[in-house]
Amino acid sequence: MFKKAIAILPVGAIVALASAATATAAEPGVPYPPSSLIAAVDFDFSTHDERAPGSDNWPITWSDDGHQYAAWGDGGGFGGTNSKGRVSLGVARIEGPMDAYQGFNVWGGLDPENKAQFEGKSYGILSLAGVLYMWWGPGSGTTSYGQTRLAVSFDKSATWTLSDWDLTESDDQLIMPTILNFGQDYAGARDGFVYHYFIRREPTTSGLGIHRGGDPPTGKIDLARAPVDSMMTLEDWRFFAGIDGSGGPLWSPDASARVPVFEDPNGVGWNSSAGYNEGLGRYLLITEHTESLNGRMGIFDAPEPWGPWTTVAYFDDPPFGDGAVPASTFFWNFANKWSSADGREFILIFTGTGSNDSWNTVAGTFTLRDLFADGFESGDTSAWSSTVP
Repeated sequence: MFKKAIAILPVGAIVALASAATATAAEPGVPYPPSSLIAAVDFDFSTHDERAPGSDNWPITWSDDGHQYAAWGDGGGFGGTNSKGRVSLGVARIEGPMDAYQGFNVWGGLDPENKAQFEGKSYGILSLAGVLYMWWGPGSGTTSYGQTRLAVSFDKSATWTLSDWDLTESDDQLIMPTILNFGQDYAGARDGFVYHYFIRREPTTSGLGIHRGGDPPTGKIDLARAPVDSMMTLEDWRFFAGIDGSGGPLWSPDASARVPVFEDPNGVGWNSSAGYNEGLGRYLLITEHTESLNGRMGIFDAPEPWGPWTTVAYFDDPPFGDGAVPASTFFWNFANKWSSADGREFILIFTGTGSNDSWNTVAGTFTLRDLFADGFESGDTSAWSSTVP
């Protein structure tokens, strides 16, 4: 029950990303050239597990207590249904390994440990130094385009406090943010910053974005970062403003100076997810393209949060194959806790509408390119650390 993406051709040694070697051009319609590390991605739909019917979204993070925390929308969470225990926004705690986990409603939902304090939606959550952070928007779909605020919880989601500042569609054109996750409780982070991805909203630009209703966003994603110890202080935020002469990133306190970190002329979805795969040494970004709610998922990898991006997979058809899942998925997240040490095996959490309006997991595998064919000696693993940033 596997289904592969559009074929991605080899581009040579992994060192091509860091050298002057020219990468193979992207296939027609695909925004970036093929990954030089990952040759293919496969999903084993026989592992599909569906829970929490009626509850969607499910951005996820791995906290210091060993548990994962995930936010959902418009449902009762684990044990609930679309109507039973329904809340606009809830947060669950997921305990245990992939083959024996349990979900508990911490904030909102059916029989919650704590009642939800406010309504809204979230597409980005992070655990950092035992503290949970969550992006908040006021409602479903385009409702959250208008405003977004950052929420913080010092008691593992028992209570949440919203920032006293917001980012608005009209002033900033920054919508539907997500947060780059690393390992457990942000372990393995590249530096002392937290990275946030935003869909760029330019309603005058038609045809370069996708959404099921309203004026579309463009096919652009922006990047911002904040120090780990002052994420709730907007004055400390900086926006990606391009690359300097030595190849390093430029950062500006002025949002209007930002440069998109990712672009797809086929459009990007109304949300995205991003995480660091420690075993592969790659940043992975997932978003939709071309048409929303049709399973048209794109997976991209890069050696840095700002790129340069290459294409892991670009699905023109639902990725799970053979009609096993209707083409109604729109949001996908990798669960870092449930990835293998070498990064090749993973668990993908996905959601959608209709029969996919729920918590869904499916196991998958990344197939890597043949490093030995690119000049690496058999058994010489030292090449990995020097060629995979």
